Amino acid sequence: MFLRLLFLLLLALNLGAGAWLLFGRVPARALPPAADPGVTELRLLSEQPNKAPAASAPAAPAAAETCTTLGAFTTSVDMRAAMQALSPHVARIQYHEEQVSHSHGFWVYLPATADREAALGEARKLAGKGINDYYVVTAGDAQNTISLGLFDNESNAQNRVATLKQLGFPAQIKQRIDTEPAYWVDYAVKAETSFEWQTWLPGRSDLQAKPIDCF
Repeated sequence: MFLRLLFLLLLALNLGAGAWLLFGRVPARALPPAADPGVTELRLLSEQPNKAPAASAPAAPAAAETCTTLGAFTTSVDMRAAMQALSPHVARIQYHEEQVSHSHGFWVYLPATADREAALGEARKLAGKGINDYYVVTAGDAQNTISLGLFDNESNAQNRVATLKQLGFPAQIKQRIDTEPAYWVDYAVKAETSFEWQTWLPGRSDLQAKPIDCF
């Protein structure tokens, strides 16, 4: 009897719980709108629909320029003065240095002897033949060489050598060349600009202007 009552009680509890689950739930209320009427709804960037990236604006073309090198300036002081005069009137300016060879005439000489006594002996022989315009070099790379003159004109030097050889002296000729720096000023101006460097460097007709690739 007790077991039957316990069974009926459990059955009633199960039926009651099922009825509450089926009919007793309160319907969930709808969430209020995310924004007031008429106000654009805010969205995270990650929620935005994908859009094609905007085409980037084409880069503005670089202004066309022409470049010139001006020179040659024989000293750095002269070159820097020219740069100072031209700088306010050009787009860019720089300088470059070159090594330039200059002829300093033609040297006639007798080759160096073994020692100073031998050189003095050759000098006495020259004097005995009536050649008195000579000089015995006593130091440096040309020590014990006998100098017989420096000539601006090569033909005059050749005549001197021929005369000495007729007298029995092994005279030789050598062109004297020195290397010296030369400076050039490079500048750039807009292609459509009419630029005359002579305006800012008057009286420099010794200079030459040559077109170069822009730097």
